[in-house]
Amino acid sequence: SSKTFWTTTGMFPQELIIGFPKCVRISKVAIQCYLVRTLRIERSISKDPVGFEQCIEKDLQHREGQLQMEEFPLPEFQATYLRFIIKSAFDHFVSVHRVMAEGT
Repeated sequence: SSKTFWTTTGMFPQELIIGFPKCVRISKVAIQCYLVRTLRIERSISKDPVGFEQCIEKDLQHREGQLQMEEFPLPEFQATYLRFIIKSAFDHFVSVHRVMAEGT
């Protein structure tokens, strides 16, 4: 829902884990967030959310008063779980408004 979001508790790093019912093939991940400075995305192909490996780490651009919208193409990428780690921020609190994964 565009009316809901997840917010941090004020200290970093913070993480958000998204699980799929089974291992899926992902071609692109997109995120809409606010005030995130450094974002890392990790994946796990295990049945449980363990054994994560880093896939992407990026410093995002600050957009005063606007959501940050970032897309990450992931060719030949499989995951059962995605972990989004907010390593640092432009303020004490940040928010994640939408996470989208495309694939099969």
